[in-house]
Amino acid sequence: MDIRTLRYFVEVVRQQSFTRAAQKMFVTQPTISKMLRNLEDELGCTLLIRDGRKLLMTDTGEVVYQRGLAILAEFRQLEAELGDINHLNKGVLRLGIPPMVGMLMAGPISLYRQRYPGVELKISEFGGLTVQQAVLNGELDLAMTALPVDDEHTFSSLPLLHNPLCVLVPRSGPWMKRESIDPIELAAHPLLIYNEDFALSRQLIQLFHEHGFTPRIAVRSGQWDFLAAMVQAGVGIAILPETICQKLDKNTLMWLPLNSDLTWQLAMIWREGVYISQSAQAWIACCKEFWPVVD
Repeated sequence: MDIRTLRYFVEVVRQQSFTRAAQKMFVTQPTISKMLRNLEDELGCTLLIRDGRKLLMTDTGEVVYQRGLAILAEFRQLEAELGDINHLNKGVLRLGIPPMVGMLMAGPISLYRQRYPGVELKISEFGGLTVQQAVLNGELDLAMTALPVDDEHTFSSLPLLHNPLCVLVPRSGPWMKRESIDPIELAAHPLLIYNEDFALSRQLIQLFHEHGFTPRIAVRSGQWDFLAAMVQAGVGIAILPETICQKLDKNTLMWLPLNSDLTWQLAMIWREGVYISQSAQAWIACCKEFWPVVD
């Protein structure tokens, strides 16, 4: 039994005529007759009997008719909902955003919500490595993370931001005379650094090892504003992307370029070779529009 055959049967009962039902369904009368005979053969019972000019339903026919009405109503609802999703009148987008990135997302999120108010945004805030795994597991549709990712062949990516790294220090003392900082100099200071599930944290640890030292980590956190507050309180110094530093209080803090090729390359990622929903495709388009293309 399929939806089309069920539609034919219901329409024959409504019209009390194979001919009128065929006209209503834009098919020939023999086509409907054949489909209903096949349905009766499939079910192993008689659905309709003719009484003069009337078509009467058997007990089985009555059950199929009533259940058919409910099934067709559900199917119409399904078609309507799929239409809404395809036209982005409704749906869900599961997006992963590391906490440090959240402040940068207000613009594209606002653009997306203006265009697609019916789509619900479900945002998960975790470090880059965690959201990468969530995308890989199918728990998230897309995620923002720092490049490079662990397995470039597993993900498709859209580079969005490319920022140099800066060392965040108090605006006082000998720091006032500095213009930049070499990575090796960080060995002499307690560091405020991101949690282990941040991609940039792992890249920084690798940078320290390349310069032959193990960092003196004073505090780990996933919140850039907390790290900045700890710098201001004299707990240590932090390494933050320049775009984050520019949001901070210049009267109490200053940031010095880190003399390194390591940069903060932020990208939108999604799993390679899997279905990309309409809502996810629309989000990618909004990101491309909001941010200039990064080579």
